[in-house]
Amino acid sequence: MVKTSKSSVDFADIQSRITAQFSGLDANDPPSWPALPRYLLCLAVTVVVVVALWFVWLSSSDEELTAEQAKEVQLKEDYKKKLAQAVNLEVLQKQREQVQQYVTQLEKQLPSKAEMDALLSDINQAGLGRSLQFELFRPGQVSVKEYYAELPIAVRVSGRYHDMGAFAADIANLSRIVTLNNLSITPVKDGMLMMDTTAKTFRYLDSEEVALQRKSAPATGAKK
Repeated sequence: MVKTSKSSVDFADIQSRITAQFSGLDANDPPSWPALPRYLLCLAVTVVVVVALWFVWLSSSDEELTAEQAKEVQLKEDYKKKLAQAVNLEVLQKQREQVQQYVTQLEKQLPSKAEMDALLSDINQAGLGRSLQFELFRPGQVSVKEYYAELPIAVRVSGRYHDMGAFAADIANLSRIVTLNNLSITPVKDGMLMMDTTAKTFRYLDSEEVALQRKSAPATGAKK
């Protein structure tokens, strides 16, 4: 009969050897450590670095996710607005045409530079036609806007109350736009009244004036 010898593993010896490798370690000199502590230290450092990078990546990903979610909400709102515009496109086009027609109608009520003298004459005749006495009729400095020019006229007339009311109505009914501003009426004598007002009339700019206004606009904006 052949006898076989059984090899037994001495776990106590293995444990003592492992423990011996972790005793007396110099924390300031890891390269001098035995193999097992060095490998475990490298593994621990690797795990810490990986976990730190993982959390950094998760943090940046969370910020990107939040930004994209906000962007999604904004895109949905834009989509709803554009969808509503698309549904009401025909109505909006009709409204645009109506506005353009209204603007064209208003532009026709603005005289050109050549027609301004005739308009001033119409204002003067409106007063004389109501038996009003002009004490002052003085055009002021023209104020040029982007698409039109405004001319203020200092007006002072004397006459009776009803004649002044009729004069104001005639001004409102002129074919061109004329407004009465800062109107004041004071009594003088014998039932007569004095009316001071600033009549403002408007005219559209000719092509040369529009080009000059657009050319000077950037310079004005740069000064600001």
